[in-house]
Amino acid sequence: MADGPPQPREADVLVDVELEHGVLWLAVVNLGELPAHRVRVRLEPPLRGLGGTKRLDRLALFRRLELLAPGRRIRTVLDRPSLLFAREEPTRFRATATWLTDAGRRGRRAVEHDLEIYRDLATIDREVPPRAQA
Repeated sequence: MADGPPQPREADVLVDVELEHGVLWLAVVNLGELPAHRVRVRLEPPLRGLGGTKRLDRLALFRRLELLAPGRRIRTVLDRPSLLFAREEPTRFRATATWLTDAGRRGRRAVEHDLEIYRDLATIDREVPPRAQA
């Protein structure tokens, strides 16, 4: 039996795919209870988002995230499923996150994703209303 309070779990970073309001998102998530430093994400093969116009691996979110607080999630739009599947690009990819812990140890987690699971889900493509002017 251990003495004292439980130790917080170190940083644990992964990249997840989320579907919300008919839009696919890529989220960089710290599941740990301590911060992750110098977070870098490699997407293999590189993904194109926003109708195929943007290489997502070139975003600063994936190349230069210096701090990801505990429990924090930062996400970016991947695409609408209908646009993604119309491009007939590969739907399988690996997202590998690397980071440093507070103790200076290196962390690494690779997650395999297959976007095909979203092909059969019903979504509604709708216009996003403009923000109200203040």
